[in-house]
Amino acid sequence: MNSNSNQLILPPATIGIVGGGQLGQMMALSAKAMGYHVGVLDPTPQAPAAQVADFQITAAYEDKSALITLAQQSDVLTYEFENVDESALIAAQQYAQLPQGTELLHITGNRLNEKQFLHDHGIPVTPFAPVTDEQSLNYAIQRVGTPAILKTAAGGYDGHGQADLMQPEPTTEALDLLNQPCILEARQEFRAEVSIMVTRSAAGVVTAFPLVENRHQHHILHTTIAPANVGPAVHAAARKIAVSVAEALNLRGVLGIEFFVLPDDTLLVNELAPRPHNSGHYTIEACNISQFEAHIRSICGLPIPAITQFEPAVMRNLLGDDLTVARENLINHPEWHFHDYGKAEIKPQRKMGHITVLNANIDQALKALQQLKGAQ
Repeated sequence: MNSNSNQLILPPATIGIVGGGQLGQMMALSAKAMGYHVGVLDPTPQAPAAQVADFQITAAYEDKSALITLAQQSDVLTYEFENVDESALIAAQQYAQLPQGTELLHITGNRLNEKQFLHDHGIPVTPFAPVTDEQSLNYAIQRVGTPAILKTAAGGYDGHGQADLMQPEPTTEALDLLNQPCILEARQEFRAEVSIMVTRSAAGVVTAFPLVENRHQHHILHTTIAPANVGPAVHAAARKIAVSVAEALNLRGVLGIEFFVLPDDTLLVNELAPRPHNSGHYTIEACNISQFEAHIRSICGLPIPAITQFEPAVMRNLLGDDLTVARENLINHPEWHFHDYGKAEIKPQRKMGHITVLNANIDQALKALQQLKGAQ
């Protein structure tokens, strides 16, 4: 296999995906539609992505020999989450292309690295400081102020691995996080959370999807409204930042950028996701190509068209038993674009699927999803 990441990769080449969850599943579906073969590395037998792939290697993500085996059977490698072993990926590059590289993971897989990268490139972020122990936490509180949020530098998601600090005195919850490197971030009063998906071709052409509004419950994305109901200047500013970030990263694949919209319409970048993102699921039905096809096109060296959104859309996550409620009501909702990820077990707050509704009237689209109100 050739490790030249600028080489064009055409069907029926094999794409190896590290991670077998729903993002990998939707990547695989796009790749298969284009004629590619797909292999998946995931420890769970018949993981969501493996259900639609050509083969699965059932092994732990940190299993270096398993990753090498995936690379040996693939022409190009990609990943569906940040916590991939960088050294294993470096070793795998002698067998398969890795257009996204490992620097992208190094930056985005660590909140401190990410914030520092953005700050160094003039991208607006909330004030922050590194924390390694109680002494540095006290110094960080003096520097950043309160209210603030202490987060583990790596590994946290959906609200896990973080603690609120409303006063200068550290809480027990915050001190309990100090068994690993952390970052303290100033809490922002914002009027909306928005995000944008961006990609970049092998030729260096940056393409962005529309800016969308995200609504969360219990720190988990609940609803995405596309496009975001913000002014033209905010849309333009987000697109400009997206292009700057993509170029600074020499991006390949798709990147999600989450922002806070402050009361004066200023944007602050909150997080980066080096892969397709939950808030981009609406693109499957609402755009000329989905975020997943854009990702496949980018890593395989194919051109990416300018993005067109055909109609406004609302995407609703199905968490836990939401999936059961949605299944039971599917017969009454022909307007629902229903996605079931095929996970083996329903768990509270676990992402089990999603529904997208297209409608020029966003209020009507939201109303079409009210049947799910109260489901958990």
